[in-house]
Amino acid sequence: MEILPTDWLSLLLLTFVLGMKHGFDADHLATIDGLTRFNARQRPGLARYCGTLFSLGHGAVVMAIALGVSAVAGTWAVPEWFGVLGSVISIAFLVALGSLNLAAVLRAGPDEVVQPVGLKGRLLGSLRHVSHPALVALVGALFALSFDTLSQAAFFALTATRFGGWQHALLLASLFMFGMLLTDGINGLWIARLIARADQVALIASRVMGLVVSGVSLLVAAFGAAKMLSPAVEAWSEGKELVFGFSLVAIIALSFITAVRLIRRPLAA
Repeated sequence: MEILPTDWLSLLLLTFVLGMKHGFDADHLATIDGLTRFNARQRPGLARYCGTLFSLGHGAVVMAIALGVSAVAGTWAVPEWFGVLGSVISIAFLVALGSLNLAAVLRAGPDEVVQPVGLKGRLLGSLRHVSHPALVALVGALFALSFDTLSQAAFFALTATRFGGWQHALLLASLFMFGMLLTDGINGLWIARLIARADQVALIASRVMGLVVSGVSLLVAAFGAAKMLSPAVEAWSEGKELVFGFSLVAIIALSFITAVRLIRRPLAA
């Protein structure tokens, strides 16, 4: 679990960055990939907005949870084991997702586009294949009903109560949603562009993103485990949350830019 800063401006920036990082979650990428590919055939006009709609539904639930927690913050204290359990669950999911996506890249044939692998998306089954904006948003909302997202929203709300009432919690939840909206929206547009171009460059671009998502997932999991097991690592990382968040977002954003530049290359004559 992230240790949030006590300075309000730093907290605002970190919350937005955490939203961007959450939007790059492998489960988000995999489900948005599936929704976009399905609607590319059923409703092409909707396909490019699947990431945005998914994120809006997800963010609405985060905002509702933050408001609810802020309302009872005066009468409820977070147990000490809550943060530890959240960290363990996050690390386990990151290791699983990183390993699955790495395997997907290695298994893909030379003429196959690598598709992200997610765990939650498999549980939703046919809900990944919907062609109505409200249903796409509903899929995003269902994704927010997980321990990791619930605990993040709760900690945002509890931290915000130190600066004021529910308005501060709502602002933090909104920033988290906008950060997620930015990355998920771009991902939906990128996948729609990738689908429209099934050539050698698109094959390479999909591998770039697959390897980066896998590598970042495993790296974050390893760092989280090191913080839990080593007091020295935890002490060293204290106060650097914003730097780490920006660094991870920058790495993935650069891979997106690289992939997009590859896709924009003209087809060989």
